[in-house]
Amino acid sequence: MRLAAGFALLLGIATAAVAQEHPQGQEQHPHWTYQGKTGPVNWGKLEGDFKACSEGHEQSPIDIRGAKVNKALKPIEFHYLSGPVTIDNNGHTELVTVHPGSYIVVEGVRYDLQQFHFHHPSEETVNGKLADMDAHLVHKSADGKLAVVAVRLSMLQGDSNATMASLWEHLPVKTGEKDDITGTINPGGLLPADRRYWTYIGSLTTPPCTEGVRWFVMQQPVNISREELRQFSSIYRINSRPLQDAHGRKIEAEEQ
Repeated sequence: MRLAAGFALLLGIATAAVAQEHPQGQEQHPHWTYQGKTGPVNWGKLEGDFKACSEGHEQSPIDIRGAKVNKALKPIEFHYLSGPVTIDNNGHTELVTVHPGSYIVVEGVRYDLQQFHFHHPSEETVNGKLADMDAHLVHKSADGKLAVVAVRLSMLQGDSNATMASLWEHLPVKTGEKDDITGTINPGGLLPADRRYWTYIGSLTTPPCTEGVRWFVMQQPVNISREELRQFSSIYRINSRPLQDAHGRKIEAEEQ
């Protein structure tokens, strides 16, 4: 697959941007896409607030390679709850907004889960290799810092993912469509059994490409089925941002 990418959460431009990666109805900001004149190469030129997309030195996604084991890194504490969600086709991805209550704890800091969404193909690569898709689970701390848990999704064995299967029954096809799912969706169903991770400091992967985001990329991928991949890719052929220069950034790995 060709390298491409995408992720969004308009932090600092509007309070609501923290809760949704690709907020709608913000006409004051220029339209951006994943291809053509408004694609990733030109994001930094679309508006002054988007300058980090072209001038930043801590941009995401990056290729995960050469990670150094840090024995001081602790496992992420996941506290995810089952509950109703809203799935929204916002023109950039399928965005799943969760009810309050789910959170992670990293180094003693609590980050509340805001939403999660999907990219095709994966944004981050591992030693240059793309996954079929990825899921990004976006969290925010009480003081406004962001942490993203990235899970690579691959047809390794072709097995269906139960959480995705439940969501995909309600998958909105057209931009602007959404569906409220009253059943019990648990975001934890998107996580691998082995929850060791790589971590680095990066950015949002869509405009305004705000930096200072803590990334946790799960080392183990999660299986999805061919049909789950087909359904998403029929809506979003490409919705991922190309790889960015690491600029010598440190990538750390949780101890094996």
